[in-house]
Amino acid sequence: MRPFSYTYAKDIASAVKQLTANRGAKFLAGGTNLLDLMKEDVERPDQLIDISRLPLTQIRAISTGANQGGISIGGLGRNTDAANHPLIRQNYPLLSQAILAGASGQIRNMATNGGNLMQRTRCPYFYDVAMPCNKREPGTGCGALEGINRMHAIFGWSDKCVAVYPSDMAVALAALDSVVVVSNTAGQERRIPLADFHRLPGDSPEKETNLSHGELITSIELPKNKFADQSYYLKVRDRASYAFALISVAAALEMDGNRIIRASLAMGGVAHKPWRALKAEQLLAGKEATEANFRAAAAAEMSDARPLAHNKFKVELGSRSLALALQLARNGNKS
Repeated sequence: MRPFSYTYAKDIASAVKQLTANRGAKFLAGGTNLLDLMKEDVERPDQLIDISRLPLTQIRAISTGANQGGISIGGLGRNTDAANHPLIRQNYPLLSQAILAGASGQIRNMATNGGNLMQRTRCPYFYDVAMPCNKREPGTGCGALEGINRMHAIFGWSDKCVAVYPSDMAVALAALDSVVVVSNTAGQERRIPLADFHRLPGDSPEKETNLSHGELITSIELPKNKFADQSYYLKVRDRASYAFALISVAAALEMDGNRIIRASLAMGGVAHKPWRALKAEQLLAGKEATEANFRAAAAAEMSDARPLAHNKFKVELGSRSLALALQLARNGNKS
């Protein structure tokens, strides 16, 4: 690990000011991803700004504004607290399921909600500083493109990067149409729909989010919805304990009898960001919630997949996972 300075932010304005003043600085909260990357010499900040004691941990009902009736979760709240909070478990069980599927209890006890959104890919070529990686060192190439790419993207990749985004929490937040609230250098709030928060790689895979340098995630807002009774988070992985997803699906349904009023679907393990399954959603709107319709919508969504040499299995796995997650959501977590 390289030398760095450590400073403490006493308030939001101080945190933002310190980060803005130094392009080589990073915020430190739970540290569950950043410290690992520093030890591997992937991240090389010359300053860590400790924001862990800022008062951004509250989970509360939203009483005014565009998301009135929804819930706000603090950016520095711990994953464990978010997953187990009564407001989340009752109104957004999909989010609870995703967080609990995401990591060990010890990591959830340290990891913050905002930090979860900011975690970086677990691509082995990104972690291995001896290998080329445009995300780590722009212009060096993508080792995974022609390398071992079993875990990599099948949607939205470019010849610059085929890595996937690892968060389970963010996949559920994408399906729930969440909004990320950030504080900027002018002391103002900016609101970013989660669908626009993360980026596809394009020509600049090193730019993973649409945050500007100096912005701080203060909260995440979940709008009111009618998904609580019929939603499900399905995670398919190589082993049952603490593994990243080969495919994950956040499925939520608003129903009228057996007719689907609205479906909301997001996938993990398939792209550089949480992948919203818009084609499947559109095909399901107004349809009966039948296994045949679920399979047809899933097949349509996966028809646009572009698998790599070693992950062609993800196309079939993705189709089956989408259909199964929809069935489990329809059954109200009873199956």
